[in-house]
Amino acid sequence: MPDDKWKTAITDVKPNKIMVRGYPVQDLMGRISFAQAIYLVLKGELPSPEVGKLLDAIFVSSVDHGASPPSVLTARTVASTGAELNAAVGSGVLAISRFHGGAIEEGQRLFLEIGARADAPGCGEDKAAEDVLGGMKTRGVRASGFGHRLHTQDPRTTKLFSLADELHLAGRHIRIARTVEKILARQLGKPLPINVDGAIAAVLCDLGIPPELGNAFFIIARVPGLVAHVHEEKTRMKPMRKIDPDDYEYDGPPERKLA
Repeated sequence: MPDDKWKTAITDVKPNKIMVRGYPVQDLMGRISFAQAIYLVLKGELPSPEVGKLLDAIFVSSVDHGASPPSVLTARTVASTGAELNAAVGSGVLAISRFHGGAIEEGQRLFLEIGARADAPGCGEDKAAEDVLGGMKTRGVRASGFGHRLHTQDPRTTKLFSLADELHLAGRHIRIARTVEKILARQLGKPLPINVDGAIAAVLCDLGIPPELGNAFFIIARVPGLVAHVHEEKTRMKPMRKIDPDDYEYDGPPERKLA
């Protein structure tokens, strides 16, 4: 008799038993971080504590970026109509796309293409990067993950790369990202620093995360921030207001040090 059941290798649930990628969930609780659990469900194996720490840093780096990004404006606008939390947060997630959050996947594909070309005999990473970026310039295609509308030196990039170095996880694709940064500055005649999306893209490549999963890390990171904005909209603002993306003022805690 043919086996016509569809298959899943992620979670097995039976009465009084929950297995996540083969591990009893109660054995994971309190012993691995949320970031390690995310890696486990996505990749099928537990990461090392070092990889978990670097993934935690990625999620913290993108947990929120102010009140004006499209995902936040969308979520707050929907919340202002009286919509439920899930609808407002979901609308914010749906606003994450190619030009908002999509740079991680595109950055990964850029770094992977350069790495593949560099493996050709007599090429190397510098020449591969020059060739790829030269072709993109001819076609009028910009390099995703470089430059920022606000930051001239993204502090999140500096921290992610230094942490990757400290944890001995910095590899080929972080090196390629730095090479691309140098070549772009030479091509454009001005600096175009790696932004946090480019840094995340390089780190994910070095961790073996495929590019089709890259934007998931942005989405997962942003959901808590969206929840906070939706809750604030519902509890601090009048309903059905017109939201101007520039007409806001921060009134939270002043800068403080982590103990």
